[in-house]
Amino acid sequence: MTNSPSDRSLAGRLYFLDWLRIVAFFLLILYHTGMYYVSWDWHVKSPHAGETIEPLMMLTSPWRLGLLFLVAGAASAFMLSKTTLGASTPGASTPGAFLRWRSWRLLVPLVFGMLVVVPPQSYFEVVEDVGYGGSYLDFMRLYLSAYQGFCDHDGCLELPTWNHLWFVAYLWVYTVLLWAVVRLWGGRLAGWAERAAQWLSGWRAIVLPALLLAAVRLLLVGRFPSTHDLVNDWYNHANYLTLFALGFLLARQARFWETAAALRWISLALALAGWAALAAYASGYSEASPPPDWLRMTMRVAYGFLEWSAIMAACGFARRHLERDNAARRYLSQAVFPVYVAHQTVIVVFAQALKPAALDPVLEGLVLVALTFVLCFALFEAVRRVRVLRPLFGLGPIENMRPVRVAGPAVNPASN
Repeated sequence: MTNSPSDRSLAGRLYFLDWLRIVAFFLLILYHTGMYYVSWDWHVKSPHAGETIEPLMMLTSPWRLGLLFLVAGAASAFMLSKTTLGASTPGASTPGAFLRWRSWRLLVPLVFGMLVVVPPQSYFEVVEDVGYGGSYLDFMRLYLSAYQGFCDHDGCLELPTWNHLWFVAYLWVYTVLLWAVVRLWGGRLAGWAERAAQWLSGWRAIVLPALLLAAVRLLLVGRFPSTHDLVNDWYNHANYLTLFALGFLLARQARFWETAAALRWISLALALAGWAALAAYASGYSEASPPPDWLRMTMRVAYGFLEWSAIMAACGFARRHLERDNAARRYLSQAVFPVYVAHQTVIVVFAQALKPAALDPVLEGLVLVALTFVLCFALFEAVRRVRVLRPLFGLGPIENMRPVRVAGPAVNPASN
């Protein structure tokens, strides 16, 4: 009896995962531009900052990064599957080579980013928050010496820092953990993946992961609020590592992706209901007027369901409508990681440059988004042509610029 596509393990390329990664990273540009205009804490703030667009920001904030970790786990599964297929592409010969290759592609941009890309963000932050009057070169001497004296009522700024590049650091740590699991239990992983796909069939594909993420939030977020400092960020680790592991296990399980496509409208409805509840909750309570404990706990559970149902909806719609390859996908898959590395610094620098113009905030926001996209893609076009700059932004050697048709998503750090 011939197996249907939903019963077979996927060996071919999943183009929709590339598209999901591209869309999620580009949403990050919109989100970080929005952070300049909301009341939430960020590196610099607009004079027009307030609560107006915060409900819109909540449309993506609970799930966007979780989706990226899920896709990163799936991409890692395809990369590691090439070790068993005998592929000769760089990084695919052994699990150890995979770890070395991923470490090079993640740690080099992380270190470069902390030393070169991120410092302007911290410079403008201390200029705005604590009135620092020194030059940028003076600031860099303090930055590189791990100066801890930039303090306000919220505490002291930790220098040097990785700011938005925390995602790269976390992804590398999870990659090391994955390598250890493969070394210890590699022979069992295929069976675990098949059982995971069996468990997550039908309605359980929505409910079981949502319950797990809800439990994680219920138990940990109150004790370990988000810090992105790696060491004390246990809620985020439990949340993102769970999604990374799910992506790894489910990557080649066709039945799961078909289930996500079949349940996409239900997932979307649940996500929108969760978003409406979260927006209402956020507008009704504050630090000055805190919610009752029972409602706080209920919303933590609802947050977990919102996060997973939104991820399921994104995967389902992408599986149904974006399973295609074209020149745009190949170009954007290569561009997305360098754009990610640069984008937040570009936003901060342009935001400060536009302040004297005193533009209407809507017009200013549109200009800021447009300038960020233009400069980031211009930077990518320059970097991709210079051999020595490519690894600093997570790109492979120039001879590998043409896509190699192998199993799984494009093998570059943009698959995170």
